Amino acid sequence: MKKSARIWTGALFVLSVSALSFSMCKPGDAKGQPGAADTGKEVVKNDTEVVKPSLPPLDTALFLAKLQKNANGDSSGKWPVKGAYPKPGAIFPFKRVIAYYGNFYSKKMGILGEYAEDVVIDKLNGEVKKWQAADTSVEVIPAIHYIAVTAQGSPGETGKYRLRMPASHIERAINMARKMNALVFLDIQIALSTLQEEVPQLEKYLKLPNVHLGIDPEFSMKTGKKPGSVIGSMDAADINYTTDYLAKLVKAHNLPPKILVVHRFTQGMVTNYKQIKLQPEVQIVMDMDGWGHQARKFNTYKQFVYKEPVQFTGFKIFYKNDLREANSHVLQPAEVLKLKPQPIYIQYQ
Repeated sequence: MKKSARIWTGALFVLSVSALSFSMCKPGDAKGQPGAADTGKEVVKNDTEVVKPSLPPLDTALFLAKLQKNANGDSSGKWPVKGAYPKPGAIFPFKRVIAYYGNFYSKKMGILGEYAEDVVIDKLNGEVKKWQAADTSVEVIPAIHYIAVTAQGSPGETGKYRLRMPASHIERAINMARKMNALVFLDIQIALSTLQEEVPQLEKYLKLPNVHLGIDPEFSMKTGKKPGSVIGSMDAADINYTTDYLAKLVKAHNLPPKILVVHRFTQGMVTNYKQIKLQPEVQIVMDMDGWGHQARKFNTYKQFVYKEPVQFTGFKIFYKNDLREANSHVLQPAEVLKLKPQPIYIQYQ
């Protein structure tokens, strides 16, 4: 892999002495919108007890106004993206999500594995307050973004170079979010597996109204190469399969729209973006996932997220990796909010 490619990996490739931890690194009350669901551990373990929320009608006028504001004065015609109104209960563009990312097995994969739960909650609440102060016009809510399937450096028993996290860890992430009335994102690094194989494994959790999904093209190894040796990719067909799956769950269980976060920091990580379908049941975020100097990060956002509009945008901030280049710093909310459109999903690693 070229040095420039290594600089931009959104996660880190980590080898641990433990076989289990041998892993890849790397809604609140706007009018007509519900808050995050308060789901208990019992609900997580028994998917027959999933709460079916009562969803008030969508305020379409407010939706359009918020959508226009989110474009942040863009005059190119690309933003805001035109599409059908979402189903009632949509989180975007009424709220901005601030997420903490990681895996409990590894301190190098993100903040969730680096600190004790009470510290994570305290730090995340602090970031939420900072973003709320930077933009008082949009409600800011927290999220726990947990890597539920990690790409691996060894093939494992299945030969697919991926490891599914135990249910106890996923439930731990969900219950951590419950303590702060936060959303949950379960992230998938498929490696040599497929979304068709991995997404259904998480269905019992995705039936919960506050649980959403993330997929990582970096570790989608369509050529059969080992994760970490090259940067992977996903096509519009992969994303459309996932949104179709989520939309069916939303319809079947009367859920608010699901959010799908797609990580991206190169041109080739997402192909045929114009063929990505928008549906009222799913809100898609294209998340700028690269690390490094702030100028590089902004340029990556402009080249691969701004120029290829899908629906909503995200931006990733690394507490450590963003300091690895000379004269770089950890970006503050006011700096990120200058972007067009304004990222509505912010992820910290």
